[in-house]
Amino acid sequence: MSNRLFQGVIHQMRDAIDRIIGVIDESSVVIACSQLAKVGSVNEHVVSESFTVPSTFVVDGFTYLPFGGSAKAEYAVFVEGSDENAQKYAKLLAVSLTSIKRYYDEKYDRGNFFKNVILENILPGDIYLKTRELHLNVDVLRVCLFIKITAKSDISVYDVVSNLFPDKSKDFVININETDIVLIKEIQPGIDHRDLEKLAKSIGDTLSSEFYVHCMIGIGSTVTGVKDLARSFKEAQTSLEVGKVFDKERNVISYDNLGVARLIYQLPTTLCEMFLREIFKSGSIDSLDQETLFTIQRFFENNLNVSETSRKLFVHRNTLVYRLEKIKKLTGLDLREFEDAVVFKVALMVKKYLSCSPVKY
Repeated sequence: MSNRLFQGVIHQMRDAIDRIIGVIDESSVVIACSQLAKVGSVNEHVVSESFTVPSTFVVDGFTYLPFGGSAKAEYAVFVEGSDENAQKYAKLLAVSLTSIKRYYDEKYDRGNFFKNVILENILPGDIYLKTRELHLNVDVLRVCLFIKITAKSDISVYDVVSNLFPDKSKDFVININETDIVLIKEIQPGIDHRDLEKLAKSIGDTLSSEFYVHCMIGIGSTVTGVKDLARSFKEAQTSLEVGKVFDKERNVISYDNLGVARLIYQLPTTLCEMFLREIFKSGSIDSLDQETLFTIQRFFENNLNVSETSRKLFVHRNTLVYRLEKIKKLTGLDLREFEDAVVFKVALMVKKYLSCSPVKY
């Protein structure tokens, strides 16, 4: 589409600039020109390295000026001649074409549209109009995967993820900033969060094993249509935030699998502190040493089974019972009772949440 866009501008400006003017891409192919016979030809004298520096250069009597792109220009304008006027015309063309392309991308580019949707930079009423304008399927299922780079790397993770999902009509990779990338993935009905976790894990494994890039991936809920993608994106962000508090060892976290942790994370800190004071009236949770906390963790992992826990801990059953009685005296909660065990488990999670110093009131 850029070729036709550029050709239209060049055609309109050819009378104002009484010289041969045009545009070449980074492979040195003429994609627009005031002389239509030159469109499609290759200028072998213009090397791709010339596109790395955004300044004018002269080749075979034509002045060139790269434009577009970030690290490397995508295109270059050319103007017949090597005089001062040729440089001025080249700069004028580069500015004009850059502005027109940016406007076109903002209006018609699907990736930019999805970026505005998840960042809520577009009005809800305009979403419906834009989906029709861009011919997007509103009835398919989509999900947001939030990829956060945890260590700096020279590799362009955006390019890597884009290459992993080459179908640009269904999957959209969006670059938020240097550490955050969002994958909007179209999925088939029947896929649950476990399948999405496998997909996310494969992305993380590829980045880690082949490019030595470490990342965490949060998965939002599956949504239908486009409008709710902002919610899926926020959920994916929340997944990583909750994971940093309650499950630091995992690098793939699904919003649908957060459980009680999601509820605790959304509570005000004042309410959490009040809860801990009410639960531990007869003692403080801080009085429990690391060995006792480790015993409690294993007891929960073995579904409150005393015999199984004692076997896993390599201690006598009576020793474990003694420790549980000690916990009961300190806290007033008998972990062998299901209701007390639930309260204690939640209290431990609340304590961990508060220890991370969340800024909530």
